[in-house]
Amino acid sequence: MHELSVTQSILDIALAHARQAGATRVLRINLVIGELSGLVGEYLQFYFDFLSRETLAEGAELTFQNVPARLRCLHCGTEYEPESADWTCPQCGALQPAIVGGRELLVESIEVE
Repeated sequence: MHELSVTQSILDIALAHARQAGATRVLRINLVIGELSGLVGEYLQFYFDFLSRETLAEGAELTFQNVPARLRCLHCGTEYEPESADWTCPQCGALQPAIVGGRELLVESIEVE
C-alpha cells in the first residue's frame, strides 16, 4: 500500500516541474526503481492513473528503469549482484553483505508538452 504515497510524491514532483517549465501537459515520467525498493511498477501506474485525474499529468505514462541489487562484502570488499536470495559473497563465501545499490527510487526525467 505504500505505493499510494510514493505515487503521490512522484505526481507532486512532476506537476511542480511541469509548472516551472510552463508545460501544458506531462507526457511521460521516467523513473529509476531499485530491486530492493519494494515497489511494483504496475501498482505505481495504477495509482498514478487514479491520482493524476484532472491534472496536467492525466494520461501520462510511467516508464521504469530497474536497478538490480548490489552488495559489498564487509569481509573482503568485493562488490557483486546477488543470485536470487543467496547473498553469500562469490569471492570469499562470507555472508556479511552491505547493500550499496538497489534501493533507488528517483524521477530521472519528465517529458512535457
